[in-house]
Amino acid sequence: MKMKFAGRALDMSRCHVMGILNVTPDSFSDGGKFNRPDVALQRARQMVADGAAFIDVGGESTRPGATPVSVQEELDRVCPVVEAIARELDAVVSVDTSAPEVMAETARLGAGLINDVRALQREGAPEVVARVGIPVCIMHIQGEPDTMQDHPDYRNVRREVSSFLSERMRVAEMAGVRPENILLDPGFGFGKSLEHNLQLLASLEQMHILGHPLLIGVSRKSMLGHITGRDVNERLPASLAAATISAMKGASIIRVHDVRETVDAVRVVAAVKEAG
Repeated sequence: MKMKFAGRALDMSRCHVMGILNVTPDSFSDGGKFNRPDVALQRARQMVADGAAFIDVGGESTRPGATPVSVQEELDRVCPVVEAIARELDAVVSVDTSAPEVMAETARLGAGLINDVRALQREGAPEVVARVGIPVCIMHIQGEPDTMQDHPDYRNVRREVSSFLSERMRVAEMAGVRPENILLDPGFGFGKSLEHNLQLLASLEQMHILGHPLLIGVSRKSMLGHITGRDVNERLPASLAAATISAMKGASIIRVHDVRETVDAVRVVAAVKEAG
């Protein structure tokens, strides 16, 4: 199936790589590195050259324990970067935001995807996404970023994540979001223990029953640190393993820090699938 992102149509039966561009001072892996528009654009240009089909611009850290920022501060951080990438690079600009005001303004500036870790739960968000008419990724989260890892608890994580996403899809569609504009993300690391994350990854193919493309983000996350004992900037091999598993299980987009290496891994998966 093809999905349209602000003028670009991409085949969601293939796996695409999304490069992470945090224009924040406090993101868990690259906070402070790209929070000047010129440096951010240079980084985005390199990721596109490395094979990224999407650039995901985020102006608010959602790491565990992160402090929220004001809407105006988020707008000031992301808008110049979104506008420059949309104007200069051949990639879909995704905006990692939960604020309806940021969704509306960045869509006006050329963003092709809204990536909302809070699943359109802020007042007015579903209506704004319906109005701007670009695709949205709805992610599962238990709690809020500042408290989500305090005591994550589920009776059945697979069932509860699917139920949450189904309900948020229903809310989005009732607000006027077209079903063909919805992607889903199980939310690895967002209110989940290591065991919860592993259960979700092991059964990822079961989420296709929900009928929407899957966006997966596991790059450099603490779940990989718990498994390997590696610090955040030493998790490339583990990140590639998780990305490969996700691609084999049918993910449409994999959100990563290390684009070039992940593109190679995804190409291998595609070749194996075609051979089979």
